[in-house]
Amino acid sequence: MSTRQAASTVEGGEEESPTPVLASLPSFPRSLPRPWAMASAWTRRWRVAHPTAAQALSVTVTVLAAVLVVAALVMPNSMAQLHPRRFLRIPAEAVIGAAVLIALPRRPRVALAVVSGVALAAMTVLNLLDAGFNQYLGRGFNVVLDWSLFGDAESYLEDSYGRTATLVAVAGVIVLVLSVFVVLALSMVRLSNLLARHPATATRGTLVAGVAWITCSSLGLQLSGVPLAADSTANALKDQAHRISDTLKDEAEFRKVARVDAFGNTPGSQLVPDLRGKDMVFTFIESYGRSAVEDPIMGPGVDATLDARTQALAKAGFHAKSGWLTSATYGGSSWLGHSTTMSGLWISNQQRYRTVMASDHMSLTDAFKKTGAFDTVGVMPGVQKAWPEQKWYGLDKVYNAFQLGYKGPKFSWSTMPDQYTLQQFQNRVHSKQPADGKSRMSLLILTSSHTPWAPIPKMVGWDQLGDGSVFNGIEKAGHPSSYTLTDDTHTKEEYGKSVQYTVTALTEWLERYGTKDTVLVFLGDHQPNAHASGNHASRDVPISIVAKDPTVLDKIASWGWTDGLRPAHTAPVWKMSAFRDRFLTAFGSTPHPKKN
Repeated sequence: MSTRQAASTVEGGEEESPTPVLASLPSFPRSLPRPWAMASAWTRRWRVAHPTAAQALSVTVTVLAAVLVVAALVMPNSMAQLHPRRFLRIPAEAVIGAAVLIALPRRPRVALAVVSGVALAAMTVLNLLDAGFNQYLGRGFNVVLDWSLFGDAESYLEDSYGRTATLVAVAGVIVLVLSVFVVLALSMVRLSNLLARHPATATRGTLVAGVAWITCSSLGLQLSGVPLAADSTANALKDQAHRISDTLKDEAEFRKVARVDAFGNTPGSQLVPDLRGKDMVFTFIESYGRSAVEDPIMGPGVDATLDARTQALAKAGFHAKSGWLTSATYGGSSWLGHSTTMSGLWISNQQRYRTVMASDHMSLTDAFKKTGAFDTVGVMPGVQKAWPEQKWYGLDKVYNAFQLGYKGPKFSWSTMPDQYTLQQFQNRVHSKQPADGKSRMSLLILTSSHTPWAPIPKMVGWDQLGDGSVFNGIEKAGHPSSYTLTDDTHTKEEYGKSVQYTVTALTEWLERYGTKDTVLVFLGDHQPNAHASGNHASRDVPISIVAKDPTVLDKIASWGWTDGLRPAHTAPVWKMSAFRDRFLTAFGSTPHPKKN
């Protein structure tokens, strides 16, 4: 029997093809490309020579196709839910799809199978993205806003693991995604052909599956707490639609919110009058989250460091108060935490960030600039390309990664150790008085506690830092980036050490170079990802204000913050967006609202 005859026979449902694998494929034209024709001929000869093996292979491929389709239909979008029992469910979409395919003639059936397979593959990719984003950023993937983050992810991989590993990883992801689309489309075609060959059996099976789904759904039957009746793909599709709708609505609503500023029309003379003459230093510590202070693995070491540094600063005449802020981001996207703190707006996604950066909404740093009494300087060792945000931040001068003279090794993503950054800040900025007799407000972003937390720099003598070459041996002796890649215990341990290092470097800098007028505000930008903070961590980060002048801390006495660098578990928790206005108010700023 020819291929065309076999296809015709099975389509009519009168006779089962002796070569079921071939029968499941679409009919080929009479004149095939030579390589394909040769392969097809070889396949037919092999099946004739080995009918039992061919039948077993056909059954195996069909079963695998069914397993893949069902797994894709019930796959959860969270790493924490990836458990075998999640896949032992009855998907409603499979029941409905089978009923539709059985009723269709051949060409519409095959076309629908292909389209369904591609759509299912797209939802599978989105579910995988959701799982990854939930694990690392504490939220699902936004199909409108998050595509730009893939470039940042590629840069992170290259900085942390090298160019070769990054190229391999990117190629692997591309191959995997394409394979998902091809395999699921072919699987749907194969299963649709199976239904067409056995319409009576397929109809009965579909009815049984439908009754079973309705029964399980009505009675709420579960397996180890997981409902047996599933409609995961339909719910995921509905969730994605809601996200898109909410994103589009949020854009218009946030533009209105960003136009309102309680201090937008405040004259410079009425901004932070109680900080005139002060040496202001605002510092963000990468991934410095609440988990660093309270996690049973990381907390003891970090808490001991905070307590020791509190005592050391006290001997030098500095005192501190600390509390908690709830960050607008989690696990990454540090710029959202920075801009939320400085703007007083809840900047929780890239769209809001772009809106604010293009606005004239006043940043906290810009407030100091508008006084006319402060020069403003930024030290950004993580910035390695053009940074147009400088204008919105109101920074007169910014030092990026290439302007700090570093000749030592990178520590994974971090371009240089924080101790070196702080010494360069001292040499290039802090030790020099502004020529116009102004005070200075400085913004520093410290990066040594950035994932993957291996290798980690160590403290060296401040007089030995030089051009950073002293760190060559330390970097080589440290753990490779892969050390924390898959082991959560290693991740927690090394993350905790990185926080200890940065806090030590920052407070030693203050102890060594701070003056009676220095006021240091330092905080975390967000919690570390779930490998370090766990799957149910809050978004809280510590914040501390340190000064020698007691009147500075007296201004925030009503805040109820904890004395010292370690905030108490019961210390007040504010949204990060509340800090700007509370800070401006505490230090004498007069509100003059701006509404456009």
